[in-house]
Amino acid sequence: MRVRRNCIFNRSILVTNNDILRRIRYSFDFNDSKMIALFGLADHQVTREQISNWLKKEDDPAYQECSDTYLAIFLNGLINDKRGKKEGPQPEPEQRLTNNIIFRKLRIALNLKAEDVLETMDLAGVRISKHELSAFFRRPDHKHYRDCKDQILRNFLKGVQLKWKASDNERI
Repeated sequence: MRVRRNCIFNRSILVTNNDILRRIRYSFDFNDSKMIALFGLADHQVTREQISNWLKKEDDPAYQECSDTYLAIFLNGLINDKRGKKEGPQPEPEQRLTNNIIFRKLRIALNLKAEDVLETMDLAGVRISKHELSAFFRRPDHKHYRDCKDQILRNFLKGVQLKWKASDNERI
């Protein structure tokens, strides 16, 4: 099994930035045009070919790894899409993402309060306390800061998928 610096391990399943993009795309039923538009909302242009290659499975010859910077740009665009684009220059995308940063950006984009995040986690079968949750969103130098483990982020993404896919199905 290959080890990457931007990955999340789940037993034998390797979840990369590409997998995060795929999960978000699936959860909200984004097509290629919407994915390109989200990058554009963060003032960055990507091609349909780049999107396509990031969404391919690793065994496909056209597969390309999505860097931390591109995932940060995508998440910034998602925030702009869901919350509205702020005036002025856009925030610089992070060069290095951690699970905590990804989790925080998703929470901001989806406008979730602590109770909403806990409810989303519960959908995935994970229960954590409000205090444990708040530790993930603190500054890294804070004494109560806690690294977001891979399993927590994976289960949050699963809960998002369950919550938003279910919402889509109820609207039909």
